[in-house]
Amino acid sequence: MKLNGAFWPSSKTLCLAQTHHLSSPREHTLSQAVVFFEVEILDAKTKDKLCFLDKVRPLHKYYPQWYAARQSIRLDPKGKSLKDEDVLQHLPVGTTATFYFRDLGAQISWVTVFLTEYGGPLLLYLMFYFRVPFIYAPKYDFTTSKHWVVHLACMCHSFHYLKRLLETLFVHRFSHGTMPLRNIFKNCTYYWGFAAWMAYYINHPLYTPPTIYGEQQVRIALIIFLFCQVGNFSIHIALRNLRPPGSKTRKIPYPTKNPFTWIFLLVSCPNYTYELGSWFGFTLMTQCLPVAFFTAVGFIQMTVWAKGKHRSYLKEFRDYPPLRSPILPFVL
Repeated sequence: MKLNGAFWPSSKTLCLAQTHHLSSPREHTLSQAVVFFEVEILDAKTKDKLCFLDKVRPLHKYYPQWYAARQSIRLDPKGKSLKDEDVLQHLPVGTTATFYFRDLGAQISWVTVFLTEYGGPLLLYLMFYFRVPFIYAPKYDFTTSKHWVVHLACMCHSFHYLKRLLETLFVHRFSHGTMPLRNIFKNCTYYWGFAAWMAYYINHPLYTPPTIYGEQQVRIALIIFLFCQVGNFSIHIALRNLRPPGSKTRKIPYPTKNPFTWIFLLVSCPNYTYELGSWFGFTLMTQCLPVAFFTAVGFIQMTVWAKGKHRSYLKEFRDYPPLRSPILPFVL
């Protein structure tokens, strides 16, 4: 939250401009017109009073265990958290304001989460590809597959996750700096578990490559995979350019001169569309059931995310293009 240019209890910080004092519930007229506030912070679950602020200090000064990133301040116990940029005078409160606090739990940076959940699949897949001991029978230790599609699949999988790691470091700009620490275990279980499951079968000594359409199927799948990887990267660059460094500004994404971004004409979240296409190509390339299952689960999850973002766009921007669908043009 913010008070005349200075931030006040939010998930980030708590301070006050020098010309303001929170010491009285009344409005005073001094040499400068100043509105004074008294602020009460209650626990969102128990409604117990945590502190009463008549002189603004950071909340974590009262409770050191609740550092800034794990604070959620809201007007209603079951309401949404106030944004860091919210201004106290602009909120629907009187000069005596009551806010509710919720502990978000231990936090971890988004960059750390992404590096961990993407680095794991990269390393795990390579362990199965090189057939390190204790995975398959001893006679297969450090042997290589005779099928060229197995080597191609390893290159595609490695390229995908290397791309994700580099985008995390140099492309993505996060609107939120942290996420709950517990989520990293859930995310890593999902990505690492599926990577190991897929890699086990694709690199298995008894793996059988596509036989119905053979090499033609693999080549078409490779084209689909690479096309969608370039498209996904193009969308990430376009989204990055919408948000200046250090800003939380949200704008409507529109197509750029890059043809891969023209899908914005029909879809709100084309990064998910291209991501789905990449894994469809990988499924077609390997003709492996665990890969198909991973693609299906990913499609369901990305559809949920895409619908949520689509609703946010419609709610926030009155002039949002009406022809756009969340993830699949004219379908979904």
